[in-house]
Amino acid sequence: MPAAPRRHWAHINEASFVAGMRFLFWICRTFGRWPFRLFLYPVLTWYVLTQPAARAASSDYLRRVRNHGKLEWINPGLAGVMRHFAAFAECILDKMLLWGGHTNFGKVAYFGEKQLDDDIASGRGGLLICSHFGNLELCRVLARQRGGMKMTVLVHTKHARKFNQLLGQLDPESQLNLLQVTEMSPATAMLLNERVSRGEFVVIAGDRVPVTSGARTCEAQFMGAPAAFPVGPYVLASLLQCPVYMLFSMRSGRRSEIHFERLRDSVRLPRKGREQAFAELAQDYAARLEHFCLRAPFQWFNFFEFWRMPDRESTDASC
Repeated sequence: MPAAPRRHWAHINEASFVAGMRFLFWICRTFGRWPFRLFLYPVLTWYVLTQPAARAASSDYLRRVRNHGKLEWINPGLAGVMRHFAAFAECILDKMLLWGGHTNFGKVAYFGEKQLDDDIASGRGGLLICSHFGNLELCRVLARQRGGMKMTVLVHTKHARKFNQLLGQLDPESQLNLLQVTEMSPATAMLLNERVSRGEFVVIAGDRVPVTSGARTCEAQFMGAPAAFPVGPYVLASLLQCPVYMLFSMRSGRRSEIHFERLRDSVRLPRKGREQAFAELAQDYAARLEHFCLRAPFQWFNFFEFWRMPDRESTDASC
């Protein structure tokens, strides 16, 4: 029997979940966080039961985390899936509270920021490779509040249009540093190069393959099995010729943590063996992503068939 067609992450409709979160956000603002949690589980139960693909993807991920990390306390069944989606809902609530001005920024711990701060002080821009782990919005808000660090976040806003519209209603400035990019055109590359040369930072996700057909990806080991990772961040890094950092944000107890880790001082791709160079970069990134996922297994939010390999074109093609 032929395999079922792979469902691309960009085709997942988040509208129903965002509608539920709008209601839960009102509960939290009106009555507090604990009443929010009382109302959360009926909403989550309905969503999980009506979204079999997302439910299966969560269960698969949790099973891999348990087996690879030898974390016997992880339950890949319905209880674990519910906990995974509850963490996702809490993260979305935190994003909404951030842009609504309702978060205590005193409970944030930074790690590895010294080298980044030195680059900022010298007027040197860079590339930040993030992931769908934790709460990236925290980094954007704090960068705006701290001053001296300007970020452009590359997003596929068609996928999350409704949620971005909701953030925009809470604070119009939440949309100012988003740049929709479906394909990396020469014009977009020139625009980003100008921003980096001014000392700004470009943020791009490293754990979702491109939305276009024939996606350019490479394989990296993640949770004990090969998975597809995009090469776009590393092609972009080679074009920008700037420092490349990895960015991870997570909740740890009552505080948030933001981790900056230098991946490369710069990326120069060889004329031959580009695929191997991409694989090494993606593997280094995947290893650090795995490290944080094992620290906080329920804070990685990719609810699709992550380990099902897509059809790929040669990574030696031009960007």
